[in-house]
Amino acid sequence: MNVSPLVVAVPVAVVFAALGVMKILALPPMRVRAAHLGFSVPAYRAIGTLEIAGAAGVVLGVAAPVIGGLAGAGLLLLLAGALVAHLRNGDSPSHLVPAVVAGLLVAAYLVVLPGATP
Repeated sequence: MNVSPLVVAVPVAVVFAALGVMKILALPPMRVRAAHLGFSVPAYRAIGTLEIAGAAGVVLGVAAPVIGGLAGAGLLLLLAGALVAHLRNGDSPSHLVPAVVAGLLVAAYLVVLPGATP
C-alpha cells in the first residue's frame, strides 16, 4: 500500500508549526518548559524558529523530496536534543513520550517520502 507523503506531512507540519509558534510567542507553558530544561527564553524561541522551518520544509518536501528529507533529518535532531534535555533533567518517561511519538511520525514521513530512503 502506497501512502502519499502529504498524508504524513500535514500532521508533522501542524504539530511542529504549532509548537514553534508557542515557543516564539513565549507562552507561559513554554516559558515554564524552557526554565525546567535550563533554556533561556531567547534560546527556546530559536528552537521554535527551527521547528517552524522544519514544518515548512516537510510541506515543501512533498514537491521537492530533498528539502523534505533534510527538514525531516533536522526535526529528528531537534527531537534527539529534546530527549537528551529531558534525560539530563531526570524527567520521568512520561515526559519523553511526546518527543518519541513525534520522532516516529517524522520517521514515517521520511519512509513514505520518495527518494528519501534507498
